[in-house]
Amino acid sequence: MKIGLKWIVSFSVITLVAIGGLFWNPAADIPDTGEFLSEDKIVGADVAWILAAAGLVLLMTPGLSFFYGGMVGRKNVISTMLQSFIALGVISMVWVVVGFSLSFGESLGITISGKHYGIIGNPLSYPFFSGVGNLPHKMMAPTIPFILFALFQMKFAVITPAIITGSFAERVRFISYLLFIVLFSIFIYTPLCHMVWHPDGLLNKYFGVKDFAGGTVVHMSAGFAALAGALVVGNRKNPHHEPSNIPYVLLGTGMLWFGWFGFNAGSALSASASAATAFGTTTIASASAMMTWIFFDRINGRSVSALGACIGAVVGLVAITPGCGFVSIQESLFIGFITAIVSNIMVNWKGLKKIDDTLDVFACHGVGGIMGMILTAIFAHGEKASLLHGGLEVFLHHMAALVLVSVFTFFGSFILYKLTDSMITLRVSEESENKGLDLSQHEESFS
Repeated sequence: MKIGLKWIVSFSVITLVAIGGLFWNPAADIPDTGEFLSEDKIVGADVAWILAAAGLVLLMTPGLSFFYGGMVGRKNVISTMLQSFIALGVISMVWVVVGFSLSFGESLGITISGKHYGIIGNPLSYPFFSGVGNLPHKMMAPTIPFILFALFQMKFAVITPAIITGSFAERVRFISYLLFIVLFSIFIYTPLCHMVWHPDGLLNKYFGVKDFAGGTVVHMSAGFAALAGALVVGNRKNPHHEPSNIPYVLLGTGMLWFGWFGFNAGSALSASASAATAFGTTTIASASAMMTWIFFDRINGRSVSALGACIGAVVGLVAITPGCGFVSIQESLFIGFITAIVSNIMVNWKGLKKIDDTLDVFACHGVGGIMGMILTAIFAHGEKASLLHGGLEVFLHHMAALVLVSVFTFFGSFILYKLTDSMITLRVSEESENKGLDLSQHEESFS
């Protein structure tokens, strides 16, 4: 087998990263800034819950690989599943080296009316997890070790680019995909994460965006990146295929639903009433969306299918994510219901069908994230009042932030796809596409 220069360069980069961390001296480079609390502030119950939640969120990425793998044609099952699974390796390394610093490091940004608002973190704050230890951080995670907070957040960074893969499944080169998710993680995910979840972040501190567990950071960013990817990579030569394995889709949905309890309830960062609320709203919104999806399909003359039930359940999980800790069980029922209808309409809209988003990532994750952000601004309880509780300003800020995030993630991703394509061609050859990516990219087959 001929080994291309791109593979040698990629291996060299990994080698430098692996060895480079050994020469970083945390004690010399990270001074004591007073940002950490003493070890006696750690709450054992919170540590136990976030350890479990981090494991649950990690499980979501293999779950997503089954969810997507069962939907594509038989010639592309392994390649599609690997594109999700490989993010566990790629993004974990990026996160340790620089991703966590860019997401939660010292804020670099702009000053408005004498106040500082962060856009991205200082890459030298925690390089190679330098300074990320067992003491709790005053502002970000005051009851758990900072390293646990960093590892919990890493799982969110991992699954976000994995979600995108469904949009260009069956036609993207594996090495190009690896390059793109590194660029996406650094230039799209980390600044958005910082702006929404860092205490000094622009969207958090100035716009007052309420995103409990990632509707904006994860699902909207992945959804709009998916739309951009489908446009840049182009339509498949044969856009019609039969799902290869519906039981895989059911298995993947179950793993996603199970893991989502860690995703949402874990984002409380404590074993608390807020976590319990998020746990309840998560499952009720998903149940509501699943049932709404299958009945809405039947009303519109389509069959009640296992595939539809699974898609509906995931749409409900996406929609409740930003507001899961801020809304009631009753409101979560409605959020799942209305989002399932809107997303179902988008999945079957002929205008959107012209764009070959293979697994309808934008219609499910992108639209679900948008609906979640809007509905959170309408229903959310808490310190920053939502529209139904007299918070017109919060609602308007949410809508402004929605536009900003949509533009940033779509056009930013579009540019990164073009940049990737200029360095390593994104799309496989027509011969490889016809052969199937399992054989043409990995010399493996699904049987």
